Amino acid sequence: MTRRPDPFGRSPFRPAMDRDRFEALVAAAMDEIPGKFRKLIDNLNVMVEEDCPPGTNLLGLYHGVPFPHRSPASYGSYPPDVIVIYRHPIESISRSDEDVKDHVRDTVLHEVGHYFGLGEAELREIERAVRERRKGGTP
Repeated sequence: MTRRPDPFGRSPFRPAMDRDRFEALVAAAMDEIPGKFRKLIDNLNVMVEEDCPPGTNLLGLYHGVPFPHRSPASYGSYPPDVIVIYRHPIESISRSDEDVKDHVRDTVLHEVGHYFGLGEAELREIERAVRERRKGGTP
């Protein structure tokens, strides 16, 4: 998931969130993944890093073999898949702790979608429906 450029950086009026609290939001977002999907998640490490790689504007990144491309015969020799959630970029586009929570949930959902082999177009539709539901509208 990418972020829009923010020439002003993070607001000086909202202090940075404690890393432990941020990591707890990421864990909570993983727990919110519906059980029928969560039980299929295997061999996945989810981690938090402070910043995205230089020259990128990512909020999160999935690296691995998407679920639909795995076979029992070949996948056993692969290292764990990894989802990385980038703390500072998420904070830089958030105006409140509630915004941070929403961006973390959206980013985790997006990256887990990649784990399940979904493309950007499919994920954008899911994200649009989630935002509408969050606002109280119908998807």
